[in-house]
Amino acid sequence: MKTYAIILASGTAQRFDTQGARLKQFAKVSGRTLLEHVVELFEHTEGVNEIIIVITPGYRETVENLLLGGNYHKVTRILEGGATRKESSHIGIFSIPDAEAQVIIHDCARPMLSQRIIRDCLEALQQHDAVDVAIPSADTIIRVNKHGFIEEIPERSQLLRGQTPQCFKLSLIRRAHELAAEEESYTDDCGLIVRHKLASVYVVAGERANIKVTWPEDLHLADKFFQIRSMNELPEDAATLSRLRAKIVVVFGGTSGIGESIVQQAREFGSTCIPLSCRTGCDVTNPTMVRAALEEIARQHGRIDAIVNSTGLLRVGKLATRELEDIMEELRVNYLGAIHVCRAAIPYLQKTHGSLTLFTSSSYTRGRALYAPYSSAKAAIVNLAQALAEELYADGIRVNVINPARTATPMRTAAFGKEDPATLLSPTQVARTTLLTLVASFTGQVIDVRIKNATISPTCTDLQNSMDNHDKRGS
Repeated sequence: MKTYAIILASGTAQRFDTQGARLKQFAKVSGRTLLEHVVELFEHTEGVNEIIIVITPGYRETVENLLLGGNYHKVTRILEGGATRKESSHIGIFSIPDAEAQVIIHDCARPMLSQRIIRDCLEALQQHDAVDVAIPSADTIIRVNKHGFIEEIPERSQLLRGQTPQCFKLSLIRRAHELAAEEESYTDDCGLIVRHKLASVYVVAGERANIKVTWPEDLHLADKFFQIRSMNELPEDAATLSRLRAKIVVVFGGTSGIGESIVQQAREFGSTCIPLSCRTGCDVTNPTMVRAALEEIARQHGRIDAIVNSTGLLRVGKLATRELEDIMEELRVNYLGAIHVCRAAIPYLQKTHGSLTLFTSSSYTRGRALYAPYSSAKAAIVNLAQALAEELYADGIRVNVINPARTATPMRTAAFGKEDPATLLSPTQVARTTLLTLVASFTGQVIDVRIKNATISPTCTDLQNSMDNHDKRGS
């Protein structure tokens, strides 16, 4: 029996203010649109045979162009949806030619769906004809009358918050839509099964991360979830780093601190790793030097597979009392230097579908007193990488950012003096995470490197606060 995944991407997203530029399904998170994330998920789901996409009328060409670069083999139909979710779901369901099949119906607005949920749903379909996905409600739910007064407060332990996907035997969900053909009131497909008492609906445990992007700020929450997922997907085994063997890797800032550790470890795993810095005659503030250095490396080795820019300059002092030229030099190294590296790197990485990795600082999330230029430049690096991840996605170039906690480097010692080693990362730990990121498949991510056994990182704290706020508002 075949399994079809129907992706509902036909909404007009009236609650999602996109400034008139795009529909919600085309909003980007981590370098890709919500639609691409969901298609990618089902493309790599074992057991899913075909993907049917139901889109907003008038956007077929947009979707076709979007999917051309993705090499998606399972997408067999792109259908224009109806005026309502019910109509769009109906169009997808009745496009399936089989007499019987398994059907997974998923909202494009939930890009964080996990393989675990899909696997549990497909397993449940072996025993049941209809399957829903839900999580416990963290909030008290109240029922209010038309005058605005509470009439009932149901027992919270019996309440769940519905998610998608919803999964069915094809004949069952077809029958439900046939019975509901003239009905206007509609919540979701499982609701039709329950209303017409066609079958019992089994509930699979969902996940809090499987959020629905409803409001513009939900994009930021989804981006955080993708960041955490990417960090969790970084493997720790040496076999993964064997992919570096015979690769040509260039490290700007590679003669000191973290950059020097990256060069050493990359060579241990068999790559040809070339360090560049002012010591080797390459100043990142000079775009001519940067271009010439990469041209010579490409000439000697025939290609460049990965480029890392770990160059940094940190100077401490109040903004009002520092010399302007001193501030400008810091910005030239930390921000404009990264611009020069990125511009020069693109032509080489386009040829190899390579990886570009930049460095930020934990101060990017909140400016720090006494090094405002450094903090603001590192925030700019994150925005630069995220923008480039989108620009270069079609070229197959992965762009990511390493965000290390305080690290024992010569630059830090010069700025802050001697510190307790237990409070600092080692450059070797940061270097290993950097190399794992170089060979990873994701793009547009900020990868946090934290001291093991340390307290919760600021990123995780921000994520938890965002999740709490999302729960209070609802999805």
